[in-house]
Amino acid sequence: MYLLLSIFLASMLGLFLFISGPWVGGILAFGIIAGCLFRGLYLVSDIHTKITKEMPRADKAREVYENL
Repeated sequence: MYLLLSIFLASMLGLFLFISGPWVGGILAFGIIAGCLFRGLYLVSDIHTKITKEMPRADKAREVYENL
């Protein structure tokens, strides 16, 4: 259900951007793409910070002992 709604809304947005001309459509399309990229980078950074908090830190003494 949500997939069909997303496809329909994306089609309507694409039609609007195509009709509105190169300046308005281009600026809006760039804003949408840049916003999605920045949001994706934020989510990746958030996931990275959550994963690094849960990972156990390596014990330096144990590493030296194992390397001998």
